[in-house]
Amino acid sequence: MSHLNYNHLYYFWMVKRKGSVTKAADALCLTPQTVTGQIRALEGRLDGELFKRVGRNLEATELGELVFRYADKMFNLSYEMLDLLNYQEDDQVLFEVGIADALSKALSSRILLSVVPLDGSLRLACYESNHEDLMRRLRDHKLDMILSDSAGESLKYPEILSKKLGECGVSFFCANPVEGEFPACLQSESLLIPSRLTSLGQQLYRWFDDNGLQVNILGEFDDSAMMKAFGLFKQGIFVAPSIYKQDIFQQNIALIGETSEVRQEYHVMFAERMIQHPALKRLLRTEFNVLFAGQDARVKSL
Repeated sequence: MSHLNYNHLYYFWMVKRKGSVTKAADALCLTPQTVTGQIRALEGRLDGELFKRVGRNLEATELGELVFRYADKMFNLSYEMLDLLNYQEDDQVLFEVGIADALSKALSSRILLSVVPLDGSLRLACYESNHEDLMRRLRDHKLDMILSDSAGESLKYPEILSKKLGECGVSFFCANPVEGEFPACLQSESLLIPSRLTSLGQQLYRWFDDNGLQVNILGEFDDSAMMKAFGLFKQGIFVAPSIYKQDIFQQNIALIGETSEVRQEYHVMFAERMIQHPALKRLLRTEFNVLFAGQDARVKSL
């Protein structure tokens, strides 16, 4: 085989990664018919079928799996090359970070401050979304790193590495007076909690069951800042990391109770190719024990 059309190979690779011709076509800004035609041309060149239809889904054939393994190495290497070349932008190192909506913005910003040098040589670009969207963007080379409350999904992808930065307990706050012993008093007011799609939300539901609590959930939130805003407007009891209770006290909000049985975790996830990024290297070398113990000077001064 003297020549291979790499555009055709790239379209095949995208279809296999996205799971369908339609999704690949959307990502490539092409019509599904164009993508299908290009893959058929590649099949003609390779003298074999790359996909078979199983029900309504496409699955790679044995030949397709073989071709994909090589294509995956090729195109991941090309993205790695582009990432390395794109570190520099306007004489600054660009660091594109995804932050899960469920995480405390104050704590996330403190973590990111650990990688920002004083000489202005780094430029941060932050993107907030849910964990699933951030993982897609990370795998599509649109982010250098993500901060999330869960690292479970990263285990599905060998090219994605993760490290747990730390964890802390959570506290319950309310702008209205709440009577009774904790945690039974949580049944007397509406609750504002993280979405059950988040790790913290799932832990809270289990904790309520374990303690026999019949709580009234007024709202579930993907965004921790929105949850806190509802709480500040006296809409119910809300949840926040315990290390920030002093900051919340300053807003005339009362502490209802706290527990270490429910933990807010912070994980950093990144593609293996990014291991040499200067900002990521600094972050991985940084110890956050003081921060997660609530003894960080910048946290106390908020």
